[in-house]
Amino acid sequence: MQSLILSRRDLDFLLYEWLDVESLCSRPHFADHGRGTFDAVLDLCEQIATDKFATHNRKADEHEPQFDGERVSVIPEVREALRAFSDAGLMAAGQHASLGGMQLPCVIEKAGFAWFKGANVATAAYPMLTIGNANTLIKCGTPEQIERFVRPMLDGRFFGTMCLSEPQAGSSLSDITTRAEPQPDGSYRLRGNKMWISGGEHELSENIVHLVLAKVPGEDGKLIPGVRGISLFVVPKFLVNADGSLGERNDIALAGLNHKMGYRGTTNCLLNFGEGRYRPGGQAGAVGWLVGTLHHGLAAMFNMMNEARIGVGLGAVMLGYTGYLHALDYARNRPQGRHPKDKDPGRPQVAIIEHTDVKRMLLAQKAYVEGGMALILYCARLVDDEKTAATPEERAQATLLLDILTPIAKSWPSQWCLEANSLAIQVHGGYGYTREYAVEQFYRDNRLNPIHEGTHGIQAIDLLGRKVAMQDGAALALLSAHVQATLARAEGWPQADALAGRWQRLLDVTRRLHGTGDQNLTLANASVYLEAFGHLVVGWLWLEQALAAAPERRGDADFYAGKRQACRYFFAHELPKVDAQLALLASLDDTTLAMRDNWF
Repeated sequence: MQSLILSRRDLDFLLYEWLDVESLCSRPHFADHGRGTFDAVLDLCEQIATDKFATHNRKADEHEPQFDGERVSVIPEVREALRAFSDAGLMAAGQHASLGGMQLPCVIEKAGFAWFKGANVATAAYPMLTIGNANTLIKCGTPEQIERFVRPMLDGRFFGTMCLSEPQAGSSLSDITTRAEPQPDGSYRLRGNKMWISGGEHELSENIVHLVLAKVPGEDGKLIPGVRGISLFVVPKFLVNADGSLGERNDIALAGLNHKMGYRGTTNCLLNFGEGRYRPGGQAGAVGWLVGTLHHGLAAMFNMMNEARIGVGLGAVMLGYTGYLHALDYARNRPQGRHPKDKDPGRPQVAIIEHTDVKRMLLAQKAYVEGGMALILYCARLVDDEKTAATPEERAQATLLLDILTPIAKSWPSQWCLEANSLAIQVHGGYGYTREYAVEQFYRDNRLNPIHEGTHGIQAIDLLGRKVAMQDGAALALLSAHVQATLARAEGWPQADALAGRWQRLLDVTRRLHGTGDQNLTLANASVYLEAFGHLVVGWLWLEQALAAAPERRGDADFYAGKRQACRYFFAHELPKVDAQLALLASLDDTTLAMRDNWF
């Protein structure tokens, strides 16, 4: 039976026929690999995701974690699934062999992890955060921190989190007030509150390693205002002794669980640091250690934040993808109605996939989720180039492209693959919004992703306010060069002409917006800019896919025809949406900027 989590045929097409991931094996870092090992990893991920993760997705949603004031209880299937994931070596799949890793390319690691996101996004959140935490400490931490915290995380014995937001500050990190007081032994004592901490408390692992943003007071005892005063600290739930054994309970207390509409199987916490409930070393204050350089904590944390943003995008894609496959299966097996030209009630009903409007909804879902998957895997391929490309210039170019595409990778799937979930419900009709069918949960789970790791508006301001303008527009110019290269390969295709004119319009609009001399006006419609930019990027990637699925391909004719038809749909139905958006942006419309509170 074909999987309802993800299409392996589509995954193989993207990896091997489009991105040519086998060519990575010519690089020394990946020299031990080939398609055989890549396929074996993907097969393993599909098996564990299907057998251990998907089987408790509904149960974890119906029986969310509970806190009795002392302990958090989670259904036992979550622990079993995570143990299977860790025992398979997947926590360390992308790491260097010196850390016990497989040295897999990031693009294969993400393709494998897609199965877990689609099978059970809530349980998959624990390893996603742990891997991001470990990667951050590997890049920014000390050898001692790597030995003490990273290795146990890669073994699956410790799990990790990221602690940024605070109740009074939300996404405005410059306003955090968690304090880190230096101690004579080189450690720090932290006091403050952190909100929305996924995986912040549980008993699924021996320890929980928190990466915490906090401010070190100046000589006057006051916190430095703004983001320049922020530092990053590693703060474990249990202190870790020099021999790796667990020591005292750290001064971190769970104040309560947040009860969200989706991702219900992931504990989401308000944590109090340093309130004195636990007293390591006989005194209050959560013990932590500086990661990286003092007052440069936000830059260090962005390593995990950017990885998490791509991870959120992958989760959004996969919730949309599994929803699409469920809707496709339902449409093929649900008889209802007859064709408009043949309404004879004596004739058998047709499967609803024969109705044009159902085809429209399924085509839209296919265009969204397969376009989103291409976007995420392309970004993952850039991570590999950033780390292992042959020349410093190639590595620097990959970094530039990642910088400008990360806001798109997070936000576009969170918007449009959520729309795919909405359409999956619609295909199911009245059954779609009942809890007896899986698509209802997929929508609720995915609705969190437009907020996870920076809202739509935050990504928009990042893209328009910083990414397209940085280094005198170097990232945008480089992305444009890649788009132009694709257009040259597709010369004569109507889709190439449709994309070329709109891409040039985007460049013109970008210059106009940055020429206003008024930052508030420039960014007033940043979300509109983000949406237009994202659609154009995904249009480019659909053109790339169509080129890889050109008619001269032999065999599997239906698959390739489906790719070309989805590309045709995206250019006919989706890409024209940017015309009105670009016109609005070019007009420097200030309707929203000029609105006043008391006019609502």
